[in-house]
Amino acid sequence: MNVVRLKIPATAEYLDIVRLSLYGVATKLGFSYEDIEDMKVAVSEACNNAVLHGEPDSGHAGQIEISYESGDGKLVVKVKDDGAGFNYQEHSENAAPLTGASPSELQPGGLGIYLMQALMDEVVVNTDAGTEVTLVKYVQTQITD
Repeated sequence: MNVVRLKIPATAEYLDIVRLSLYGVATKLGFSYEDIEDMKVAVSEACNNAVLHGEPDSGHAGQIEISYESGDGKLVVKVKDDGAGFNYQEHSENAAPLTGASPSELQPGGLGIYLMQALMDEVVVNTDAGTEVTLVKYVQTQITD
């Protein structure tokens, strides 16, 4: 498996670098434009969570580690921060479609997880040491007539 690693400050202004590097890696692997756009949204959500909740207890901006692992017809993206973590199970249970809700009825939390689960083939969250979100997308083979 080939791995590309990136380490950025946990601030919003560096998230464009993550999206650009994801685009480059996913393009080389043959992902469709639509799949790449879906992955960019999901990975951006994971990174946004790392920026918002991933600060170490010291109060200083931490670091976000991103890795792109390719092989076996898939791309595995890992987003890791050193923050205190959160209760993924609770947030995952609240990650439901927002059908019928007006903007004033929306509650914070859970939407990012819902988007990641909806746009990726697999989502795994480990909160043992900081938070590591693993996002998996399989390359869809194009059938031509």
